[in-house]
Amino acid sequence: MIRLFFRLVVIGAIVAAALLACGLLLPAGPNQQKLVQLKSGSSARHIAAELKKAGVIHSQYAFLFWHYTHGHKALKAGEYEFDHPARLRDVYDRLVRGDIYVHYVIIPEGYNIFDIAHALEDAGLGRHEDFLQVVRTDVALVRDLDPQAPTLEGYLFPDTYRFTRTQSMHDIAAVMVHRFRQAAHEIGLNQDFHSVVTMASIVEKETAVDTERPEVASVFYNRLQRHMALSTDPTVIYAALLNDRYRGTIYRSDLQYDSAYNTYKHQGLPPGPISNPGKASLLAAMHPSNTTYLYFVSDNQGHHRFSSTMEEHARNVAAYRRAVAQSVNR
Repeated sequence: MIRLFFRLVVIGAIVAAALLACGLLLPAGPNQQKLVQLKSGSSARHIAAELKKAGVIHSQYAFLFWHYTHGHKALKAGEYEFDHPARLRDVYDRLVRGDIYVHYVIIPEGYNIFDIAHALEDAGLGRHEDFLQVVRTDVALVRDLDPQAPTLEGYLFPDTYRFTRTQSMHDIAAVMVHRFRQAAHEIGLNQDFHSVVTMASIVEKETAVDTERPEVASVFYNRLQRHMALSTDPTVIYAALLNDRYRGTIYRSDLQYDSAYNTYKHQGLPPGPISNPGKASLLAAMHPSNTTYLYFVSDNQGHHRFSSTMEEHARNVAAYRRAVAQSVNR
């Protein structure tokens, strides 16, 4: 019986050693992308179990053996991407380095807070409702620049960002605001942020042509000087978005809707920015063209026709309508 017991012990030890060796030496893991989220504060035992459950390693016990025999190093929390089989030691080294997965998020010029919130949600970084809550409440991030800012709208600078799921929505918003501060410094914007950024946000939504932006800005500044309503559609759309009533196009009820952002009903600039402008629009708001223009309308070719009188504007509108009719009939 004693001999049999020792034989079983030896066989068990050999089997255990073989399993340990397989767990340590044989590559494991998926052949396509697999994202694994390791929560902050997780123990090595919990991390090993999560990796085994995800099919990233062969054996959680082999992982723990390696961990305790190689310095018991700190394993960093975060989201990790595994897209090809790898040896256990390589997986372990990645967790020690904190080689976490990065989500690239492109924020185009002219995106508003609603667009950005959905872009972040689409990138898997969190719920859009949570981001909107942050940009509506964390206005202290820009209080030194714009004490009047109702939200962070206008100060979330358009760019390509690299975010991780370890960053909170507050962290993400703070990164975008920091990028705005850098851009503002680069172009020499250091005062009157509220009016400049608000004007730039309107210019951004009115034209996609950089060379036209100073002329568009001149139209709105000229209207302000003459105490005319700005009467710009993008502010009407923004008012509808704020009140969850935008239906994809502007209706008569939207033009009549009593919102401070409705520049058909209220003179002057709206209470704050309606989008997040890029450098070209900020520069246009800072340095508008010197014109007498009061009106502009699309030419149906991606540009605009500008005019100083209602009569000239009416002719331009008629030309636009003819161009649209011709394009429809082709």
